[in-house]
Amino acid sequence: MGRSGAGNNRYGERPAFIQRTYCNPLNIDYGYTPIPNFTQWGKHRATADPVIVTYKGDYYLFSTNQWGYWWSNDLSNWHFVSRLFLKPWHKVYDELCAPAVWVQGDTMLVFGSTYSTNFPIWMSTNPKGNEWKEAVDSFEIGGWDPAFFPDDDGKLYMYNGSSNRYPLYGIQIDRKTFTPKGTRKEMYFLEPWRYGWQRFGEYLDNTFLDPFIEGAWMTKYNGKYYLQYGAPGTEFSGYADGVVVGDHPLGPFTPQSFPFSYKPGGFARGAGHGATFKDPYNNWWHVSTMAISVKNNFERRIGIWPAGFDKDGVMYMDAAFGDYPYYLPGSNSPSTGQGRGETTFTGWMLLNYNKPVIVSSTLGSYYPNFAVDENIKTYWSAATGNKGEWVQTDLGNTGTVRAIQINYADQDVTFLGKPQGTYHQYKLYHSVDGKSWKLLADKSNNRTDVPHDYIELEKPVQTRYIKLENLHMPTGKFAISGLRVFGNGNGSKPDTVQQFIVLRTEKDKRSAWLKWRPVDNAYAYNIYMGVAPDKLYNCVMVYSANEYYCKAMDKEKPCFFAIEAINENGVSARSQIVRVE
Repeated sequence: MGRSGAGNNRYGERPAFIQRTYCNPLNIDYGYTPIPNFTQWGKHRATADPVIVTYKGDYYLFSTNQWGYWWSNDLSNWHFVSRLFLKPWHKVYDELCAPAVWVQGDTMLVFGSTYSTNFPIWMSTNPKGNEWKEAVDSFEIGGWDPAFFPDDDGKLYMYNGSSNRYPLYGIQIDRKTFTPKGTRKEMYFLEPWRYGWQRFGEYLDNTFLDPFIEGAWMTKYNGKYYLQYGAPGTEFSGYADGVVVGDHPLGPFTPQSFPFSYKPGGFARGAGHGATFKDPYNNWWHVSTMAISVKNNFERRIGIWPAGFDKDGVMYMDAAFGDYPYYLPGSNSPSTGQGRGETTFTGWMLLNYNKPVIVSSTLGSYYPNFAVDENIKTYWSAATGNKGEWVQTDLGNTGTVRAIQINYADQDVTFLGKPQGTYHQYKLYHSVDGKSWKLLADKSNNRTDVPHDYIELEKPVQTRYIKLENLHMPTGKFAISGLRVFGNGNGSKPDTVQQFIVLRTEKDKRSAWLKWRPVDNAYAYNIYMGVAPDKLYNCVMVYSANEYYCKAMDKEKPCFFAIEAINENGVSARSQIVRVE
């Protein structure tokens, strides 16, 4: 089911069946970076380069430097399994960096990034029980950012590469002995001269460094091979996964014009170096890396999004409202095998963007309104991490609150690595008048680490004020990068955007300047783009502005744009589609 063009706005159609929700970034117990040199600006949580595979009915998640992995039966509640995959003589800080994970027959296999020849491939038929043994004690050719792909004809392939000088490589591997068959072949190298989104830099216009290609992943669909790759740099909002398509696992390949996994706007940005997988209900999903990159360029998180293929075989990922509540997969979900498009977004809007905030105390210049500015890079910090510190947000008017996301920030953290037994405790209150308070959620007995805790209320409440009170921090100050309240206001949806203009010139056809008449009752806009009116698969959310510089286009093709306005009550109808040559 592909995303439609203008006019088909179905946001807010909650299914008749009961289905739980989630909200990016993924709420897992991210470890703290174990690398001392990366913590000179402050110790912090970090991971990236995620892989999710399904195995015996469960999901398994592996990512960089976590000293273990997670499993889940619903993509929401994740259970950590502590495990070191490096051997004692591997004297490196990285523990399973950018891992490759694949299922071969009845066995799960794992391999980490390395260019040495003494790194094993691990195998397990009981990963939930942490039972592993070596499939081979050393993988002969190694590889950084590896990915293994078992084809349905019994052949096995490996892809790897992480460089701004060299391409991605591919090679066939003996399925039984894991020895190479032949030599590596070049698969794809970036073409930033043509595809604007591949340019290096936060604004895709920095020329001091060439872009990086990394993070290979292969997906087969309807007889076609979709080789995915991350670019142009993990620390940028435009970090994305592109895809090239071919008839053979080793190419040749033809690029799709736009990245298929792309999230350059919103609260948490970036959607690169990831993996595509199917849930048990035949729906496609994509997991990838989201950037914070404040205390270090490699300060990152993980997000998951619905994905799919349209009727023409175009691969896409649904990033519209990509850090708002979405429905989790369930037995009553639509099951097309081609993604679920707009039907997975709940229609719950953000109710407290840039609304008034009061707090118990403030540390330095970590100001209160950083907790509601929809920017994961900024945060409010209390003066201490003590019990009783609090933050309160005013929705401005009474609204229907359905869910709350609490995003903790790292301020004065003392940990390195993956300490066990860490946890957060807090209480959430709500009030209609700001004077009389009722308990909304009580986590005073919580014993789990929840750095991006997401609370879906069993029953929605009509309220105006939300207050978060700290009871226990695992380390550091009580600091919040996003206290995000979701639901629906009691007013009207925003008006349709008028006078939407897209300016593209011969000077650089990879770029365009988008401008529109502001909508008075909107706090943000979704801009959709694509290479055809019915393929507007890429989306960027823009807050508090009425212009956007799009530098992501294919210089050799026309591009199509549409825009919609967003407020606390819902989403406007989309504008007419604009075509630029």
